[in-house]
Amino acid sequence: MTTAPNQTHQQVNAAPKHESITGVVERLTYYSEESGYTVARLLRPGAKELTTITGNFADIQPGQTLQLVGFWREHPQYGPQFQVINYKETKPATLTGLEKYLGSGLIKGVGPVTAKRIVAHFGLETLDIIENQIERLAEVNGIAKKRINMIKSAWETQKAIKEVMVFLQSHGVSTTYAVKIYKQYGEAAIAIVTNNPYQLAADIYGIGFITADKIARNLGIPPDSEFRYRAGITHVLSEAAEDGHCYLPQPELIQQAIELLTFESHQPTTDALAPIIQKMTLASELVRESTADKTLLCYKPTFFYTEQNLAQLLSDRITRPINSDIPRVRSWIERFTKARKIELSPQQQEAVEVAAYSRVMILTGGPGCGKTFATRTIVELWKAMGKSIALAAPTGRAAQRLSEMTGLEAKTIHRLLEFDPRTMSFKRDEKNPLPQKALIVDEASMLDLFLAYSLIKALPEDGQLLLVGDIDQLPSVGPGNVLADLINSGKVSVMRLTQVFRQAQTSRIITAAHSINRGQYPTIEPISDTPTSDCLWHGGGHQSEHGVQAICELIDDLIPTLGFNPITDVQVLSPMARGLVGTRNLNNVLQQLINPPSPEKIEITRGGTILRTGDRIIQQTNDYNREVFNGDVGFITNIDTEEQEVTVQYSDRTVVYDYADLNEIALAWSVTIHKSQGSEYPVVILPLYTQHYMMLSRNLLYTGLTRAKKLAIIIGSKRAIGMAVRSVNKQQRYTQLRSRLIQTGFVY
Repeated sequence: MTTAPNQTHQQVNAAPKHESITGVVERLTYYSEESGYTVARLLRPGAKELTTITGNFADIQPGQTLQLVGFWREHPQYGPQFQVINYKETKPATLTGLEKYLGSGLIKGVGPVTAKRIVAHFGLETLDIIENQIERLAEVNGIAKKRINMIKSAWETQKAIKEVMVFLQSHGVSTTYAVKIYKQYGEAAIAIVTNNPYQLAADIYGIGFITADKIARNLGIPPDSEFRYRAGITHVLSEAAEDGHCYLPQPELIQQAIELLTFESHQPTTDALAPIIQKMTLASELVRESTADKTLLCYKPTFFYTEQNLAQLLSDRITRPINSDIPRVRSWIERFTKARKIELSPQQQEAVEVAAYSRVMILTGGPGCGKTFATRTIVELWKAMGKSIALAAPTGRAAQRLSEMTGLEAKTIHRLLEFDPRTMSFKRDEKNPLPQKALIVDEASMLDLFLAYSLIKALPEDGQLLLVGDIDQLPSVGPGNVLADLINSGKVSVMRLTQVFRQAQTSRIITAAHSINRGQYPTIEPISDTPTSDCLWHGGGHQSEHGVQAICELIDDLIPTLGFNPITDVQVLSPMARGLVGTRNLNNVLQQLINPPSPEKIEITRGGTILRTGDRIIQQTNDYNREVFNGDVGFITNIDTEEQEVTVQYSDRTVVYDYADLNEIALAWSVTIHKSQGSEYPVVILPLYTQHYMMLSRNLLYTGLTRAKKLAIIIGSKRAIGMAVRSVNKQQRYTQLRSRLIQTGFVY
């Protein structure tokens, strides 16, 4: 008999008189994948009404037959309930129970329809047949040999997974990750978790130090173990990377590690952690670098060597001589503009001239300043010079825009560099460089340290690189501040376009964005039924709950009357995930509003989130096997309950997810402003409240506003807008790329 997790010995002894009941799980009223806590309805033999059961279960599915030990209690609102202390699963005793059990999603390859056919053929012997004579499933109409092999594999895996789930649940880990853990370690899962629970944090996406630490405590690993301290220090550096840092100064690393590792009465000291950091450095688990003022900077090794090598590669590229013939370029520009009946501004003219003979050049500027026009002209010039050209951007959407802008094919950087999932590396590198001699990368503010390094490695030694981006936007989601570091180093040719063209001045979105950049409160038209501006403000009350209501009213009423489709045209951007107007709550509200449930839509619940066909979703991590990357947005087109797969249509391809990997995606009716980088939407709704004060900054507001192509609506208080405008770069990122570029000694 399996003891229900999270039930302490004291609780069992304190419980009223125990009874034993048996029944079939009819449905789940509530199930927490995090804790395993469950409220379910049980059909007991001979009973006319369903029984409510509550307790913690390692895994529970409709159709399971359970033998339960527990006690009765009276809930003040819901009446009598059976509180489960421990339980064991028995074979379903009825045909209906067997159908529900097999068709519950328990076994990949068996959904409700297939389950009904199998049970109709084999009756109460069904489970024995699957266990001992599975080849007999061929007797069932519609089940081929390939599916039998799939069911056999899934059945064996399920038995092993259940053992893993019971073990993990008893040690405080979420059942959400049981399948992932089993897929990672196989039958060795329990042994690995027992020997080194912190390995989970290193190997499995979604499991962090906190979860691993809970398991370690349950397994008796002491809070002052060196093993735990090492894992904590590594975790702090990983968290810093999530915030964009490439390293942490040692005093800050130690302080954050102390906060993380403090548990009950135990608190590590600096004297205890400093020697551990020294040992990790000697073991090449960390790299430390001393600054001029003797501060030690602590890097993960990959961060240190990538930053160092990127600076050296850039130095090598930029210092290679290149022949220039500016008079010839100017003559071409004159002929080109005259033939096309176009005119370049002095800034654009200079940008084109400099790009002609720069190994690496950055073209930056705000909206309406002509980056697109200048880039198009540079492409035409390079073509006239006989250069082969490659175009790329960090995201699929940005690549698509670049292609439309230039008339040439553009790829994501990952596709351009030919990522190979088998080796988890790019095929294009210094040994196998790109065949093109000229490369243009748009949305360069999104380049993080590692992607920038991979890009420069793949550039031919005699190649040219043009980075196009808006330096005033938020920096990359990943670690580093590459574009800003390159510009601020003074070692790279930089052309900044500042003149806002007359036609762009008619857009309030563009004029508001430039006002924000100058630290001025933007001119925004109060919203009305007949707006005359493309940049609007809705007070939305002073409380964020009023903001949620305002967003729903806009999407339901105003947006359709202006000719926009809420499903495809509107993106709600929030400064953060938490809170009433954070992405988590807004996604639940907007899903119900924009894509409500219906009999035609299949839906599943994972991790407390409902996913249904028609939902807009966002990829949350780089998945190199499926070739989808952090920030990619698509729509769920199908949910297959038999194959346990979810199909998502991205702009350029279809991707299939196994149920076990659904933690990689999230609803995207609302996304954070950080996640919106590189994307544009016809309509952006941007809630800003003083509750967001920790996140409010000038570049955050600027980035959110400039995601809108046709209409931007800011909802919230004017005070919050003012706070954002006044706040400049609250948190500087820890990066040494600028310093390394300066120290290389070359002069542009």
